[in-house]
Amino acid sequence: MTRLLTRVIPVLACLAGLSTSAFAQSTQPATVTVQSTRDPVDKSYRKMIRGMERFERERAMAPNAPLRFQLLPRLPTVDMRGITLRVAGNTVSVPVAVAEDNSFVLPRNDVALREDAAVLANRKTTSMTWRAQIVTPGLPLGTRRLGDMRLECRVGVEAGLVSNSSPLFAWINNALTSPEQVCGSPNGNYLYFADRPLFAVRLHDAKTGRVETLPFNMLYAGGEQSKTDLQYCDCQVMLDRTFYAPIWDASWPDDTLVEFEYMEDGK
Repeated sequence: MTRLLTRVIPVLACLAGLSTSAFAQSTQPATVTVQSTRDPVDKSYRKMIRGMERFERERAMAPNAPLRFQLLPRLPTVDMRGITLRVAGNTVSVPVAVAEDNSFVLPRNDVALREDAAVLANRKTTSMTWRAQIVTPGLPLGTRRLGDMRLECRVGVEAGLVSNSSPLFAWINNALTSPEQVCGSPNGNYLYFADRPLFAVRLHDAKTGRVETLPFNMLYAGGEQSKTDLQYCDCQVMLDRTFYAPIWDASWPDDTLVEFEYMEDGK
């Protein structure tokens, strides 16, 4: 069992939490007819609201950053232009504005909460992945703030943001996918995406002058994804942009800068 869990926990890095569709089919005639792409990308509205509530409770990690959610491609063939998004319940359908970078703010709606609505996109399940987006404004170009990333993990896992999962691990219970387990453990390995293909990632604590470069096994989803595993990882089309961050390591303060060196920088 210990050996199995050793294999299971890294898989959670790609899954960043398992979720199930919360779009319940009503046996009564619906006031609103919700039409969507077959096998749509859908998320639980209630879970995403819980993620937003966690952001409010713990925003001391990122006191100057807003919360948005973002859609990212999983396949090289997916067209990320013109994505539409809405909250859909049995009797309610609320459009959600999507920005040019495919990020959005999720509106609150009491009816949608009561009806256990789904957040629906006009794309297939295996075509996109979802992440929380928490970025402090005014940071130097090519950097992130570690506290922002810590809170992104907690919000993302609480919100159940996952695109796909291997049937082999469908039995895993919530104890292994809680924000505390995934974001607070060196085995949690929550996966992050940079804007461009990565060459190196460094941590820089300006107060102490401490600088460390992340080892290779914290880049490219650990470099351990087989062709079979990759289909279950939402990193599959952006593998060269992926990295892990030591968000669990309290020796790095929240104000630590995560600095990116991109592949194209060396050209």
